[in-house]
Amino acid sequence: MTAPLPQGYSLHAETPLAADYLRLRLETGLSPKSAEGAALGLPNTRHAVVIRHDDAVIGMGRVIGDGGLFFQVVDIAVDARHQGRGLGKAIVEALVDHLHATAPSGAYVSLMADGEAHKLYSQFGFEHTAPRSVGMAFVIRPIAREDI
Repeated sequence: MTAPLPQGYSLHAETPLAADYLRLRLETGLSPKSAEGAALGLPNTRHAVVIRHDDAVIGMGRVIGDGGLFFQVVDIAVDARHQGRGLGKAIVEALVDHLHATAPSGAYVSLMADGEAHKLYSQFGFEHTAPRSVGMAFVIRPIAREDI
């Protein structure tokens, strides 16, 4: 059950619009994403929440995955002007509550924690996986002209 938000804030179960998504990623220091990527990826969101303040989207979080075996929590972001009010915690709590209510038993839920965010995520049962497993990633880069 999600804790009440401070006055003037509201949490909504919805996928952010591409413009809000791209803006929040930039404003909060997450890696920038392309409009093309957002247009393709956001409709495939399994579950998402946004937080509004004065009708503006100031926070977001999403769950992606295959819907049965694997889920990943991504895009946890709160505008810096609104941080320190428990909004990030409310976003993660809403996403985790949804997963507990809908994901099948045995489903694997993962995330990548940037900086000190692991302290927030550990409150919801996320554990470090190292040394048993280590997160790995790569980013698709545009092909350079000389590579064609």
